[in-house]
Amino acid sequence: MRIYAVALLLAGAVALSGCATLTGAAIGGAGGAGVAAASGGDVEDGAMVGAAAGAIIGTVAH
Repeated sequence: MRIYAVALLLAGAVALSGCATLTGAAIGGAGGAGVAAASGGDVEDGAMVGAAAGAIIGTVAH
């Protein structure tokens, strides 16, 4: 189940790739927490993965 959440986070990060690093991290963290909560996963882990993915995508995009 965790792999699906990560894949969804990465897809969301790609869709939001125009964001700057901090904005990407914030959006990714919120999205990751939401996906984890909806899928029954650990919300804290989801937020961390989402924030990291969002920050990376935000950095690469700019």
